[in-house]
Amino acid sequence: MTAPASADPLAVFAALERGAAAPTWLARGIAEAWLPHGDAGGESDVRLLAVSENATFVVRVAGAPTLVVRVHRPGYVDLDQVRSELWWVDAVAAETPVATPAPVRGLDGALVQEVRDDAGTTWTAIGFAFVPGLMLEDVLGEGPDDAVPWFGPIGEVVATLHAHARSWERPAGFSRFTWGLDDLVGPAARWGRWRVAALDAPDLRVLEEAERSALTLLADVPLDAREWGLVHGDLRPSNLMVAAGTEGVAPDAGRLTVIDFDDCGLGYYLYDLAAAVSFYEHLPQAPAMARAWVEGYTAHAPLTRRDLDVAGALSMLRRLTLLGWTVTHREDALPPDLAAAMLPGTVEVGARYLADPRWLLG
Repeated sequence: MTAPASADPLAVFAALERGAAAPTWLARGIAEAWLPHGDAGGESDVRLLAVSENATFVVRVAGAPTLVVRVHRPGYVDLDQVRSELWWVDAVAAETPVATPAPVRGLDGALVQEVRDDAGTTWTAIGFAFVPGLMLEDVLGEGPDDAVPWFGPIGEVVATLHAHARSWERPAGFSRFTWGLDDLVGPAARWGRWRVAALDAPDLRVLEEAERSALTLLADVPLDAREWGLVHGDLRPSNLMVAAGTEGVAPDAGRLTVIDFDDCGLGYYLYDLAAAVSFYEHLPQAPAMARAWVEGYTAHAPLTRRDLDVAGALSMLRRLTLLGWTVTHREDALPPDLAAAMLPGTVEVGARYLADPRWLLG
């Protein structure tokens, strides 16, 4: 996101708490697009799940969750990019063992629907089958120690996605944005400029030096088929689901369902490792999480020492990217403890990277 909050089209949802009813225009538009009889019986109920780059709603019919609808920020992605995301989701579901919710076409047979608000603004919306269960983030117990064993299975899932991305013949017209260095931390960074955060001069120097060091390492990485391709871009515990009752069950890749491919794009493959530890980088458990991810990944695909150095640099830049993200998003987009730790934690991560670029991955 590059626009200031005051110009954010998603501000229309700013007054909504999670679980709040959708605006009437949106509930009506969703019913007309996906429900066979619209909402003639008044039995549909549309509630907010989350607001980030997009707004996500759950649709219940006669009390039963039926559909999840994602409403896109006008101008954030174009129709070709939305369709391309769904093409990859369909291919992953059909051609790999990775579980992911199926896209749900509208009544007109189209994957992408358009809904008009009361001011005449057109919003792009897509639907997915509702998947029962819980976000992995919500079943990890009281502390990050409980999360560590799940990072191995996450690495396994990512290795499968990367293998598919390398072999998949993209359809004609496929188009997704990139996660290059400028997209992460450049002047027009996709999620906002991290320098906007309220940093004092010493902390700013630490982060500028850490950024410079990471960029220097990554400048020599070729953007070839081994290093660069289609990535999920945000595969972390909040974008993975497990069945209810999974608490206490041994972590296993087969228990995971991948959601939210909306950040998928062309980037460094090992950016997906950086994404996995998002918001956890400052915690003492972060190295154990990263090592577990690598162990899971390398059960399916090899990684070299150089690869791990690249991943470490990308993790540093990802943390800066997330700092930019936090200053352009709703306060409730993160749990309160993680939100409070973003600025001081990012400075701590920067200092660690400067002291030892291999601190995260050994």
